Amino acid sequence: MRLLERSGIALGILLLVALPTALRGWPTTLRGNLFILVVLSAGLALMWWRSYPRAAPLLALGLLLLALAIGGGWFPDTAVAIYSLGFAALALGWSGRAAWLVALCAAAFLVPLYILSGETSWVAVLMFTVPPYAAGTVLRLRRETADQLALRVEELEDERELFTEIALRHERARIASELHDIVGHAISVMVIQAAAGQRLVDSDPARAKKALAAISESARQGSEDLRQLVKLLGGSADDFVGGPDLALVDEVVTRAARNGLNVSCRFEGDRDRVAAPVAHLAFRVVQESLTNALRYAPRSEVRIFISVDETERGLAVRVENDNRMPGDTTLAGTGRGLVGLRERIQTLGGQFDAGRTYNGGWVVEARLPNG
Repeated sequence: MRLLERSGIALGILLLVALPTALRGWPTTLRGNLFILVVLSAGLALMWWRSYPRAAPLLALGLLLLALAIGGGWFPDTAVAIYSLGFAALALGWSGRAAWLVALCAAAFLVPLYILSGETSWVAVLMFTVPPYAAGTVLRLRRETADQLALRVEELEDERELFTEIALRHERARIASELHDIVGHAISVMVIQAAAGQRLVDSDPARAKKALAAISESARQGSEDLRQLVKLLGGSADDFVGGPDLALVDEVVTRAARNGLNVSCRFEGDRDRVAAPVAHLAFRVVQESLTNALRYAPRSEVRIFISVDETERGLAVRVENDNRMPGDTTLAGTGRGLVGLRERIQTLGGQFDAGRTYNGGWVVEARLPNG
């Protein structure tokens, strides 16, 4: 493509300079031939205006000025196009503050051009130099704007990909947390009840039967929760949330009590006005706390307190259990439950804290915005 362009420029220069000169009569003096040669060289220098956008127009205009200084030859009127092309290319080569400096230098160039050309009026000099320079400036600004827009589009595309990746990671973490809550709670109950059933199968068959029933119920509930998680993955998030109130907390507390955990729950405020995502997250806080109590302190007392503050539009959840009783066996967890809860609560704009109490127990506190 550039070869074709250069060939076109070379042909144009020959038609603008060499052909009119030949038709008029080629100069017979050395000075006249040198004049024509320098003018032709000035025009041909513009062939490399793309490869050398600064050097090419400077060389072309410098050679034209040199040709006028040499004199001794006839300057075709059509060769004025070289001035116009040189000034247009000159405007394309610089940007920013450098462009203003080049414009001043171009204006100063007009003075020797006017003197050496022998013109009696500035009109012709300005007419063939200023408009091309202005046109080159407009083209340069348009090109710079297009480049900036292309760069911005590329940046926006990179940002979109980054946001998509972050959203995907966030969604995976959320699903992983939900899966941990569902499977972790069900497995903890089943493992503890299975261990109890093994100990009681010979000495107390009735209690062993209750342990097996608890395992069956926990497995059924876990299967139901997994089915709801599949609905979430399929796009039916409302079914998975479980309703606009805190009824799920009552259910998980009741199941924990049937599994042998000494648990109590107290509510304050109008829990029917709690938003569904907040109620679901409060349920997960209670469920994870009860799961940890079953794992690490199955015979301790667990106290749950949920308060709905309508004035501050907030929901506070506190779950506290006493110290682990002597002889309790613990079931190791993944360590992901509390971390996942903290991330989800902070994403919702709430606060989360968990740690040991003064008597060696454990407390989980969460405050969620309800609005």
